[in-house]
Amino acid sequence: MTAGIAVQQEISLRKRLPLRHFRQLQGPDIRHLFHRQPEPFGDHADRELLAYALGATLYAPATRADLAETIRRRAAHGVCSMVIDLEDAVADHEVEMAKLQAVETLDLLATSHDPNPLLFIRVRDADTIGEIVERLGPGAAALTGFVFPKFDCATGQKYLDALDYAATRMQRPVYGMPVLESASLVHRQTRDQELSGIASMLAEHRERVLAVRIGATDMCSTFGIRRDRDLTIYDVRVVADVIADIVNYLGRMDGTGYVITGPVWEYFADHERMFRPLLRTAPFEESDAVPFRRYLVSRDLDGLLREISLDRANGIQGKTVIHPSHVAAVHALSVVTHEEYSDALDILQVDVGGVAASEYRNKMNEMRPHRSWARQTLLRSRVFGVANKGVSFVDLLSALVQVR
Repeated sequence: MTAGIAVQQEISLRKRLPLRHFRQLQGPDIRHLFHRQPEPFGDHADRELLAYALGATLYAPATRADLAETIRRRAAHGVCSMVIDLEDAVADHEVEMAKLQAVETLDLLATSHDPNPLLFIRVRDADTIGEIVERLGPGAAALTGFVFPKFDCATGQKYLDALDYAATRMQRPVYGMPVLESASLVHRQTRDQELSGIASMLAEHRERVLAVRIGATDMCSTFGIRRDRDLTIYDVRVVADVIADIVNYLGRMDGTGYVITGPVWEYFADHERMFRPLLRTAPFEESDAVPFRRYLVSRDLDGLLREISLDRANGIQGKTVIHPSHVAAVHALSVVTHEEYSDALDILQVDVGGVAASEYRNKMNEMRPHRSWARQTLLRSRVFGVANKGVSFVDLLSALVQVR
């Protein structure tokens, strides 16, 4: 790296403000909604905390004409992580132009005083990582890392070696996010071997791996499946089985696991429904928000909300999104409830085990078995905040949609 670029990066890093989830909410709204407000963070934060902070990671094609302005606009409306896509979203004949625009966009964003989202580039192959790094000027300060598509035992090592080169070249942490979606991982006969090999590869580069992403669309394509908007990915059994195995190998809480992010929800327009909506009416009646429920159902967001809840139940944090309207749903359901926060504090305040009734008097907290859950919950509370007592996801989501 030249001395000039190093100086430019240092200036950019000093000027850039930290990110904060829900910064688009102001004054009375934020005080009404939050018992504990989200903490600011930047790409210098602890790796694990940064992984939780990803939230809804929005993809944008590198060929988009107004890419820099789009990123600025999305950041102002609450997006805290974005991927500039050079792979599936870019036609083969536009790849070189897309690479140039990605670099120019990062160089332009690096001069901004406003906080940029955590920015990643999804490359087509490992060689592109070196190309991007060599071309970057001040934009190196705006780049958080790279996304590796179709990561498996055959391709993984080259991606990780290229990531090491990028970190050395840029003289600061640069993170990788492998996407698990290849056929060798999906097929039952080779899955265990693949996951074991991937776990071993990632372990050798642990400090550079920010999160593991799941590419369910490519998994579905292995079987010629496209799930309907009335179904979650967990209703597609062959893919749900793969997700369970990924969490089993790579999501363990024994110090060997990683944050695993949820697959994309593909839909964002209304349609004629075959099945009943997945949202109960009662929470919306309690918040005097029945019309808001109708809006969510009309935009297929009830299915997304259901899938986010199932992601969390299966050990998955955050989600890939391809439409800005999905961001608020992911973030509203990422806020730690007052009840969760109370339970987590109670569990972590003692080391001797045992069982005690929760402060809410509606469950038993087992101090040892629930410690990992409690630790995760407090990490999430730092970046997404803690809701006030009585504040529901309906209140949070409606507030976010109104300011979008």
